[in-house]
Amino acid sequence: MGRRDRRSRKSIRVQGYDYAQAGGYFITIVALQRECLFGEIVGGEVRLNALGRIVAECWHAIPEHFPNAEVDAFVVMPNHIHGIIFLVGATHASPLPQPKFPHGPKSGSLGAIVGSFKSAVVRRAGIELIGGNVWQRNCYEHIIRGQAEYERIVTYIVENPSNWEQDEERPR
Repeated sequence: MGRRDRRSRKSIRVQGYDYAQAGGYFITIVALQRECLFGEIVGGEVRLNALGRIVAECWHAIPEHFPNAEVDAFVVMPNHIHGIIFLVGATHASPLPQPKFPHGPKSGSLGAIVGSFKSAVVRRAGIELIGGNVWQRNCYEHIIRGQAEYERIVTYIVENPSNWEQDEERPR
């Protein structure tokens, strides 16, 4: 993909929203080419393989690396993950001036957390299992707006394995 193509890609983010502010976020990250790299569904339950276990361990380690992040409901599916991340409190306070044109996501932001998580999985997988990337570019994120929406999303995450046959991410 050339430089011009990257700039014209549409963002799925809410324009002007600060993804470093406190709040709840529903995240979906898909495996490269939607391949079933993380395990399988048997009888409506997820059976993770070694790579799927690495994904789960890296997810649960997010708060160790980002004290402003709490992980909530989460599931590793054969070719994607769903999870909820809550950002709490201040994310970064520095007396240093911010660069005029910063590169990469803001420190402590949702983008920084997701990027770090994806990198950690790839790094561990490269050391322990296989080399190469396992993720598609970007992720889907949704700002959770209220308790009812939170409860609906948690139900969706928990029930996702039993609904695998209808899952839009399932290879056809």
